[in-house]
Formats: sequence, structure tokens, C-alpha cells
Amino acid sequence: MRPRLRGFTTLLTMLVLAACANQPAPPKANLPMVLSDDAIFPAPPELQPQIAFWRNVYAVWGRDQVALHDTRHLDLIYTVLTLPGSVGESQTAEQQAFVKGRLEVLKASLQQLESKVSTNAPLTPAEQALATRIQSSSGGSSAMADAGDRLRSQRGMRERFKRGLEISGRYDAAFRGVFREAGLPEDLAYLPHVESSFQNHAASSVGAVGMWQFMPDTARRLMIVNAAVDERRDPVASAQGAARYLGNAYDRLGSWPLAVTSYNHGVGGMKRAQGTFGNDMVGIVRNYSGAAFGFASRNFYTEFLAAREIARNPQRFFPEGVNYEPPLNLDRVRLRQAVAAPTLANHYEVNLWELNRLNTAWNAPAQTGRMALPAGTMVWLPAGTVDRLVQRGATDRALALADTVTTGQSRR
Repeated sequence: MRPRLRGFTTLLTMLVLAACANQPAPPKANLPMVLSDDAIFPAPPELQPQIAFWRNVYAVWGRDQVALHDTRHLDLIYTVLTLPGSVGESQTAEQQAFVKGRLEVLKASLQQLESKVSTNAPLTPAEQALATRIQSSSGGSSAMADAGDRLRSQRGMRERFKRGLEISGRYDAAFRGVFREAGLPEDLAYLPHVESSFQNHAASSVGAVGMWQFMPDTARRLMIVNAAVDERRDPVASAQGAARYLGNAYDRLGSWPLAVTSYNHGVGGMKRAQGTFGNDMVGIVRNYSGAAFGFASRNFYTEFLAAREIARNPQRFFPEGVNYEPPLNLDRVRLRQAVAAPTLANHYEVNLWELNRLNTAWNAPAQTGRMALPAGTMVWLPAGTVDRLVQRGATDRALALADTVTTGQSRR
């Protein structure tokens, strides 16, 4: 046993431990933690073509490049285009038309090739080269059928992924702590590379929001989402929601590849796939044709494996170096009662603008004080805020509105 601590250290430790004891934790999954990470997230040889494709997307092809490829056989890459003109985050209308034109030409060529092969008509040298390329893919000669209907374009993401790696330096330790506390594999902290490239402002066309890309209905079951607060925009609160979701998914599916895929396709959808293929992820990827199990769901697990491999070996894929952001270093408290943001700022002697900047989950009515923050809301404060109050002997004041969950110093 450690000797009894005294003075301020004792007081601060008691505050932190008491608050953590009251903090709800995600459910513990029945996970065989003795397994290695590679056993928990297997990468069978049959999935290597897909993993290699996503490695190229994330770490080789830049945003000025677009691959034209087969949607089922991802090693069947017909060409990698270079976009014309100045290249930004989004493609220009000219660049979109350029890619569309190349897709249409290639589709016509594939359809003509399929027709000629089916009638044993002689092939031109260019057609023979195209046929050889298709037959040498993982799909073999069967990939010839309907190849024109399986065309897809994929833009490179090297710059975006590298920026995500840099941002991950701020959150990796916190995310790993969330999953470790939940009894889940810490490598689940790599999922935002697939979901958002660690862009907290990310918003999808179907309503998913934040670094962890939660849909509204799912988020309401796992975190605070109301008119005042939307914790989907708080990366750590969202990570805790993801831990709750993934822990439940693993408990229901008993397979981490299926649980990870359910993050895109839903637990119910993966249960249906499991009913036919069991835990055979290769069989599911290759042959499952359930409703809404499209390209994104089919590739989600292999995207995760590729992102995980790159993030674990950044020097291999980004030899120029990655400038990681410093780890998160803030105080965090949980409100005991409803409090308006201006009152909170005054209470903790923090500028309201700074408080709003730190708490990205707060909606406009909460930021201005028109709507109170509800009890239970997690609040980020500048590092040392709680420490400063306690050192001044204002312990009662420090605890009047909120319980201390963690301090910046405890992250070091």
C-alpha cells in the first residue's frame, strides 16, 4: 500500500476519484483480452487485395489522383488519372466532367470487350491487354462478366489522411483510455481515420456528425443530444458513445470484424449476414448481398485494417514525417445541475469565448446563455482551472456546480 498522502495532493485525489466513481462507464464487452491485436483484428490473405487498395487510397494516391477500379475486385485498377487544373479539397466541375468522361469511355470499352469474348470475336491488341489485366485480377476470368457495371472512381486521400494523423496526436491517448476503461481493444481508436480523418466538423449528407460520425437517433441513445448540447461534436464524449456501441455490438456478434463492420452497417444487418455466413468475414465481404450492404459496408473492415496499419507505421508511409499535435491537456467536470454558460464562465473565472471554444458540443442557445446546459453535461476547462481554485482554498466553490472528472495534470 502507498503511504497516506497529505495536504493538497490528498484533497485533489479524493475529488478526482469521487467524481470518477460516479461517472457512467460503457459496458464491458466479453473480450478475450489475452489475444494479440492481430488475432482480434485478423487480416486474412483473401482480404489483402482490398487492404492494399485502401493503403493506396490513404497513403499513396494524392488528392490530385483518381483511380478507376472494379467495385468487387479491388486489385483490378484500370488506371489512375491525374486531375487537370488546380486541385483543392473538392473537385471542380471541370474535374468532375473529366473523370465522368473517362469512366464512360472505359465502360464502353469493357462492354465491347465482354461482347467480343462471349462471341469469340477477334480482339485488338488493346482489347487483349485489357482482357489479360482483368483475368489476372483476383476475380479471374469470371470478372469479365458485367465489368462495365462495376466501375467506380476513388480519389486519393494521402494529404487528408496525413492531416488526420497529425490531429490524432491530440486525441489518441484519450481515446485509448476510453476503450481501455471499457474493456475493449485500444486499436478501436483508429476508427476516426475511416469515418472522418479526425475532422471534428465532418458532416455527411445523411446526417452523421462529428469525428465519430454518429447519426442522430443512434447518438441520442448513447450520449447527450438536445437543443443545448450535441455531444457528437465532442470527440471524447463521442468516443465514449462509440465504446458503448461497439461493446454492445461485440456482445451481440461475438466477432470484432463483424462488430467493426456494424459501425457502418448496423448490428441488425450484421446479425443477418452472420446468420448465413457465421463469422466468416471473407465470405461476407465476397458474397453477402443483404439490403444496403453496398460498397461502403463491404469495405469498412478492410478500410479499418489499412488505416490501422498506416497509423501504426507512419514513418513507412510518410517518410517526410508527421507533425503530431500535442496530447489533449484540459480539465473536465460534470455538471451537477443545469447551469447557463455565462454563469459557468464566471464561476470558474474563464472567459466565455474561451469556454465556448473548448466546448464544441454546445449549440448556439447554450453558448449565449439563452438555454442552460443540462445536468450531467461534460464541460472542458483550461488546464489548471480546478487546481487553481483548490489551491486558493475554494474547494466548496470548485464542487458547487460540478464534479471533477479529470484534470490536465492527470493526463501527463
